Amino acid sequence: MGDRTAFFYGTLMAKEILYRVCFGDAKADQDSVYSIRTSQITIVPAILHDYQRHKVIGCQYPGIRQQKGQEVRGTYVTGLTDADVFRLDRFEGNQYDREDVKVRLLNKDGSEGDEEHRAETYVFKYEEELEKEEWCYEEFRREKLKNWVGSSSVEYDEVDNAAAINAKAAEAAKAGV
Repeated sequence: MGDRTAFFYGTLMAKEILYRVCFGDAKADQDSVYSIRTSQITIVPAILHDYQRHKVIGCQYPGIRQQKGQEVRGTYVTGLTDADVFRLDRFEGNQYDREDVKVRLLNKDGSEGDEEHRAETYVFKYEEELEKEEWCYEEFRREKLKNWVGSSSVEYDEVDNAAAINAKAAEAAKAGV
């Protein structure tokens, strides 16, 4: 089981996209090959204070920036491995920096819990590329998710290629090459 945690506030809130990035299969939770790994991942609603989520100009995904007094709702994910984070870094690309933050979990009624949890999140680097308008997850799920879960999506090419190279290097290291 992995000991890495993350806070996701955009496309990765969709379990299908998270699984596609980490496992190469949007329906990994329905495949016995991945059942042990997917059972080790937990996804719960959470809130990040003093940040704001924005649309990225010309894109279907958001970015966050620090903004005192604002908050971003998203998901707190536990059980991630170093390999998962490697793939997530490739997926997010050079537009984001992975940073440590503290989030609070949301209770079933939507209220905020008392305890803070450490997580890593991806903060957008280029403020000038963010729209003023907030990005809406529900709108994304309704109108854009179908573009992101197909196995042929170009969004995953870099992730898949990097993971394949990393796997070959690991095999070579085990073989003593």
